[in-house]
Parts: sequence; C-alpha cells; structure tokens
Amino acid sequence: MAEKSDYYQTLGVGRKATPEEIRKSYRKLARKCHPDVNPGDKNAEEKFKTLSEANDVLSDAKKRKVYDRLGYYSDAAANATAEGFPSAGGRRPVNFSGFEFNDFPAGAGEAGPTSFRDIFSNMFGREEPAEAPAEMGTDLEYQVTIGFWDAIRGTTTRLHINRFKSCGVCHGKGGTGHETICPECKGSGSGTKSMGAMRFNITCPRCRGKGRLMQACTACKGEGRRPETEQLDVRIPAGVQDGFRVRVAGKGNTGRQGTHAGDLYIITKVGAHPFFERHGDDIHCVVPITITEAAMGAKIEVPTIDQARALLKIPPGTASSQRFRLREKGVQSIKTGQRGDQYVEVRIAPPAVADERSKEILRELARLNPEDPREKIYLHTAR
Repeated sequence: MAEKSDYYQTLGVGRKATPEEIRKSYRKLARKCHPDVNPGDKNAEEKFKTLSEANDVLSDAKKRKVYDRLGYYSDAAANATAEGFPSAGGRRPVNFSGFEFNDFPAGAGEAGPTSFRDIFSNMFGREEPAEAPAEMGTDLEYQVTIGFWDAIRGTTTRLHINRFKSCGVCHGKGGTGHETICPECKGSGSGTKSMGAMRFNITCPRCRGKGRLMQACTACKGEGRRPETEQLDVRIPAGVQDGFRVRVAGKGNTGRQGTHAGDLYIITKVGAHPFFERHGDDIHCVVPITITEAAMGAKIEVPTIDQARALLKIPPGTASSQRFRLREKGVQSIKTGQRGDQYVEVRIAPPAVADERSKEILRELARLNPEDPREKIYLHTAR
C-alpha cells in the first residue's frame, strides 16, 4: 500500500489519539461522505474509501505501530518490522550489510512486486507467499429507531443497506476471460533485480508472482466488489435498550478479490412512552391518588407493560411522591432472562372544590385535625 496521505490528518486526530478518539472521529467523518448521504458523488465515495483505509490501520494496534515507525503500512513492512529488520523511521536511509535502503527504486519499501519481503526471503532462503493477501471485508454500522413496545417485545425491521458486495460479473475474482502467461516473467512469477553490485530474485511486478494474467473486470475495475443497495429484514430481539448492537453476520462490506465480508451491526435507539419510563430493565411510572386514599389507605389498580393491571396497596398516611415496587413487572433481561421491577410513584391529587357542601366538609376536617404539617420545618429553621 503506497503512502497517499497522513492517516492522522485524514481522520483529524493527533498522533497520540486514543482508540476511542479515532473511532469517534472516523464515525463522524464517515457519516458525512457515506454513499447513502451522497448518492452518485464520486469524490465523496473516494473520500469514504480513504477514511476507511486510515481507520483500518489506526484502529489496529499492530498496524498502527508499524505505521508510526515507517510512516506507511503494508504486510511486507509489518513482517520485516516484526522479524527484527531495521525500521525506515519515516523512510530515512538506513545502512544494512553495506548498502542503503534508499538505493532501492521507488516502491521497493512498499507492499508490491519489489518489497522487503521478497528481497529478504530470497537473501535468507525463506519461502514467503509472493502475493500479498487481499484486503479483508469491513464491518458496517446502522442506527435504527424502534418504538417503546417493539423494544420490549421484539420486532422485525426492514432496512436498505448500502455495502460493497462481490462483483456478479467476475464473481469476486477481479478479472474476466481466460488467463494468459505473463509475458514479463514467462510464467515463472519471478525475475532478477540488480542493485549496485548485488542481484536479487524478486516477485514479478506485472503478475505479482502468479505467472499468469487476467483481463481486469470492467464492472468492478479489478476490485472484485461493487457498491450495491441490499434490502434486509433484521430481527430485533425482545428486551433491547438504547445503544444495543444487533449483529448480522456476513452483511458488512465484502473485501477485495472476493474475500469474506465483514458483519453488519444494527445500533438501536428506543422511542419514549407517554406513561412508562424505562431505566435498564426496570419500569417507572407516576400514578395519582386522592387525599382520602393517601390518608386512609386503599388498594388501587396500576397499569403494567403486560397490558394488565396490577393491584397496589397504599398504606394509611402515604405521602406524595412516595415510591412502591411491583416485583418482576419490568422488562425481561436480554442477558439473564429475568424480569426487572416496576416502580410506582404516587402523587396526591387535590380535589377540585366547587360546591359549598364540599367546602364545609373540608373546614370540618381542618377543625378536627389542627396539626400544622410545617411545624417541623419551623423548628429546624428557628435560630
């Protein structure tokens, strides 16, 4: 992979950015230039590819370490660094056995036909695969808003996903037609390179060690994959909450040259309910009660998410805003299978007094119960 730009600048982060900072910046920038948001915009598509490439390297600790040392990343550079060969340190000349790496032609330090892997494997008798592995597929994330009841009971949602799929013309191979013998290496897959007084056997730069050539597919331009829109019916399990990730295996982006696709992750956002409020697997609600029920006690019916009413006992002398618990009347946990609880907060609703008879009864009640409910406040605040 040739160095095209500074990956840190591409993602808009510093060189000491944490993995979380890199992930957040990538998501923010990727949303702006995603093919869904910019249909038909080639510049946005190229920028999205560049962002994905930068994220692929910087989000991987091992790849990032190689990139920080060399200023670029390739499988050959990663192998050379891991095997203890001197780092280019940002591509500065480094002496090795009497010659300098900057004597190599352009591209010699990158993943390609004349790579460090090819040179070192021939120098030390190692047999390494001549062809670098194709880029693997990447994961996708989509956010889906579902209703309060759908989150509790589960649902199926239909999505239209834009992703890279294996090219239907070349079936992911990247080329069409019959293979022909490479005219440069005559089918051997290798050649000879002279560098000063030294000669090396190298991988053929034209066929990349295959020894044969195939005409590039015009539909996918040799990548083996094409951007397409796919309709999916995704099952959302019962009990999901805000931010829950539903994994759909193999529905991410297909890699180049027909490599396996990544996964699709559906991020749920749950809508609100006018009466019930959810906290984790517990349900909270507010229920009004009368002055008589609060003073003398009562048994009242309370709505639950089971679409049935539960009986709640209000003890005499209940104060406003007091909370009661209904065990196992909450949401069934998606992790443990156990149900949460329902918490009921009662609030005393004063009666609307309009007639003289009601007023007379309340005055009589006040005469029979002359206690001042604010007396304790006066005692604690007196100096």
